[in-house]
This record gives sequence, structure tokens and C-alpha cells, in this order.
Amino acid sequence: QVQLVESGGGLVQTGGSLRLSCAGSGDTFSLSAMGWFRQAPGKDREFVAAIDWNSGNTYYTDSVKGRFTISRDYAKNTLYLQMNSLKPEDTAVYYCAARVYYTTNYYEAYTYNYWGQGTQVTVSS
Repeated sequence: QVQLVESGGGLVQTGGSLRLSCAGSGDTFSLSAMGWFRQAPGKDREFVAAIDWNSGNTYYTDSVKGRFTISRDYAKNTLYLQMNSLKPEDTAVYYCAARVYYTTNYYEAYTYNYWGQGTQVTVSS
């Protein structure tokens, strides 16, 4: 089992920045990948970014490329999402996700075993 706890959400103005963190605990030695998803009111949960835990390769949805950066601290079992140039359409609950098996599909929520509780990000215009 892997437990995930997110932090770092909040309210920010358009153009501002936030940094989300996700601390992993439990069977983290078997992690394969971690990612960030988000869900806005009335919308489906969508992929934001992911990182292969061992290689460090990263993957992003087009709408955040060049603005968001996903990274991990391998020793601390912690995942980060640096979000710059935030827009009102980035407003959502952001969820951290992790999995312990290998697949090249980083973009679908169903491929992740474990989820955090979510953290609210609100970008005001």
C-alpha cells in the first residue's frame, strides 16, 4: 500500500505561481510512476502531468506545457508540481496519483493504483 498526501494548493491571481507537493509513504520502493490530475466543477478528471519514477522521464498535457513542471525527490518519495503563469482555467482540485506496476500509458487515471485526497487550486481573474 502507498499513502499520498498533497499540499500547497491555494488562491492565486492570474499569472501567479503555486507549487504542489505530494508526500508518499508505505511501499514506495515499488513505485513505477506518479502523476497529477485535476478536476474542475462539472468536468471529468483530466491528466496534467506524470513522471516515470525511476527514469525521471516526464509527460504533460498540451495545455500546461511550458508553464508547469513536474519533478520528484527520489530520496524523500515526494512529487512536486511547479505551476507558473496560472490561468483561471487551471482552477480545479488537483490530485496526486501513483502506481506500482509498469505501463507506457501515463495519461489515463485508471492506470494509477493510489490517490491523494486532493488540494484546491483557485486562480482569480
